[in-house]
Formats: sequence, structure tokens, C-alpha cells
Amino acid sequence: MMRGMPELQAFIFEENKRFMKKVAILVDGGFYRKVAALYWGKKTPQSRAEELISYCRKHLLDRGNYTVDKNNHHEYSRNDLYRIYYYDCPTISKVLYHPLLQKNIDLSKNPTYQWMLDFIESLRHQRKLALRLGILADSTACYSLKSEPTKKLLSGRIQISDLTESDFELNIRQKGVDMKIGIDIASLAYKKQVDQIVLISGDSDFVPAAKLARREGIDFILDPMGTHITSELEEHIDGLQSYYKWNIGNTITKREDSN
Repeated sequence: MMRGMPELQAFIFEENKRFMKKVAILVDGGFYRKVAALYWGKKTPQSRAEELISYCRKHLLDRGNYTVDKNNHHEYSRNDLYRIYYYDCPTISKVLYHPLLQKNIDLSKNPTYQWMLDFIESLRHQRKLALRLGILADSTACYSLKSEPTKKLLSGRIQISDLTESDFELNIRQKGVDMKIGIDIASLAYKKQVDQIVLISGDSDFVPAAKLARREGIDFILDPMGTHITSELEEHIDGLQSYYKWNIGNTITKREDSN
């Protein structure tokens, strides 16, 4: 018996659903913000939050399942988003001494402080996004000389008088972020809540968590956004997939060099 159009569409939808993967996307926030700023420049907190969601959703594309129209445009099937987990640390409002400027700097008056607060607030209102916030070790926070000017200074190529404010960086250690990522990977894997985990990061510290997820039958995908990863990390994942070369704001077209 021939199905009517509504019944046929419903049938096709249910058939496609059977093959959809349930995907959890885990984002190392400090890593993402740094790399995204290099690729797409500075943005308002709201725009960066929207960009993040758009980028994550690229990972729902099933690149092995698509149709091609008469204009050779590829329409990809999509997997099902379980949840986006975003890991980061709010900024601190501490007063720190700057060795070059020889004065105290109030971090709460830095534009980055308010930007980060607004960015986190924007993410709170995103659907299917879970915030996992660690803390910054403000007791060890300090301004220090960057690696390159340090080398030049020690080799005698520059003098102390040649140093500028841009030669220094604020060093603040994150606490709790890597642990939260590891715990969530283990929980998702043991409870069989998803079929695939996508980790947006370039950190090799997640090798044990990746190995655990794979042992539990989870398809573990790493997105280092074009940055170099260690051979050890690459050995213990099921695949690399990045979308940093795709235009975030526009309709997706197929690219073979997406990594």
C-alpha cells in the first residue's frame, strides 16, 4: 500500500533516527577561547558564545551520510546532541604587582574581567549546555616574562631597558577543570549515555580518560582545532575532526581538508 507524503516523511524520519548517534561535546574553554580569537578575532561575549554553540553543532554532522543536490551542494544528516559541556574558570579580581610598570594592577578593572563574566552569563542561557566551572589559583597568580623575551635577555640580544609591557603575561593556574572533564568522560562512558564523545582540546592529559571511554565502546573524537597534538594522544582516540576552516556563520559546504 502506497504511503501518503506525511506518512512517508514520518517513516523516513524514524528510519534515520535509528542510525543517529547520541553525541556529547566537551569543550576545554580556555583552549577554545584562545584558538577562536586567533582564527576569528575578538568578539563580544554574546557573539563568542553564539559562535561556540555553532562550532560545536558542526560536530553533529554525519559526514558519512549525505545527499547531493543538482548544484553539487552536500546536505548532511545530523546526529543527536546529548549535551555540550563547557569547562572554564571565571576571572579573578585580585590586585597584582607588575614588575615592569612597578605598580599594582587591579584585575577587576581590566576589560577582560567583565568580558569573561558576561561570556559565562551568556552561556548560562544556552539550551543543552552544562557549565563546569573550576577556580583560578589566585595565591600563585603573577606577571612573568614571556619565553621569547627571556631567551633574548639571557643571550644578551636585548637589555632590561628594551622590555615592554607586551613582553609580560599574566600567569594563573586553573584548578579542577581537567578533573571535571575526566569525571564527565568516565560518567558518560560507564552509564552508556552517549554513543560518541567529542573533546575540543589539545591537551594530552586526557589520554587516560580517552582510553577508558574507548574500552567502554564509546566513539572518541578529538578536535584540536588545527593545533599540534602528541603522538600518544593521537594513538588513543578514534579520530580527529576539526571545523576551524569552515565558515562558522554561513551554510556548510563539504570540504575534504577540514582538519
